[in-house]
Amino acid sequence: MLGGARSGKSAHAEGLLTEATVTYVATASRYPDDPDWDARIALHVARRPSTWHTVEASAPPDLPALLTATSYDDPPILVDDLSTWLVGVLDAADAWEGNGADAIDRHVDELVRSVATCRTRLVLVTAEVGLGIIPSTRSGRLFRDHLGALNARVAEVCDEVTLLVAGIPLKLR
Repeated sequence: MLGGARSGKSAHAEGLLTEATVTYVATASRYPDDPDWDARIALHVARRPSTWHTVEASAPPDLPALLTATSYDDPPILVDDLSTWLVGVLDAADAWEGNGADAIDRHVDELVRSVATCRTRLVLVTAEVGLGIIPSTRSGRLFRDHLGALNARVAEVCDEVTLLVAGIPLKLR
């Protein structure tokens, strides 16, 4: 599930899962002294059914390990979202300062493998940031480029790919 900011991608992804039990993997890091970010997270939490189990997997290695450990009998997994997971990878690699290219590649490779081999139903949410202008900052370009490459690689191993534009789902595959 790809989409721009406020496109409705998370709510649409949640609506795809009608099972009573779902594992919701929240990849966003919490930042002290950022009440706006906390409020955004609270909105996502309030929207989820109480029967859903939330796993916070903001550290880079956690998400691939969680997906790799699945079995066919596990409840479906919703990962929201790959772009915030990637921010954690970039942070851990100190990529904002021009470091960690090999570490980033290793984490992305591991994630793509875990998505391809996940044994339960998996719904992924990710931002689409490649449709706008070229960011004016190095960090913005770094993030956009890495996320575009990550999205393309993950899409290669997914059975279905949907883009949300203005709240309208467009099936790409």
